[in-house]
Amino acid sequence: MTTFFDVVAAICMITGSLLALVAAIGQVRMPDLLSRTHPATKPQVLGLSLVLLGVALRLREPEAFGLLALVIIFQLVTSPVASHMIGRAAVRTGNRGEERLVVDELSEDRPQGRADEGDVPDQR
Repeated sequence: MTTFFDVVAAICMITGSLLALVAAIGQVRMPDLLSRTHPATKPQVLGLSLVLLGVALRLREPEAFGLLALVIIFQLVTSPVASHMIGRAAVRTGNRGEERLVVDELSEDRPQGRADEGDVPDQR
């Protein structure tokens, strides 16, 4: 017999799967690296969270809730940090697609191809 929680779980899993699909399509369709960081983080994390919420509602076990909550928290913490580090690496190596930038706030502060002070140990 299908319960209310089973229907909500199915809706969460289908919606989360569609968001993960949108994230994958966005990864392929976006033109440059900085644009690809958006679909790599926001819809992917929300999609995974909805799928895991659907799994938790379907299983209805306290142990599963705890484990799935830890996975969601880990994704929410690590995904923005990884996206930020990828963006920083793109800016530092010059792979940011300057032709598509409307405003380049970093070029005034730092010459191209040089690391900021404190990032590279002093070689004296």
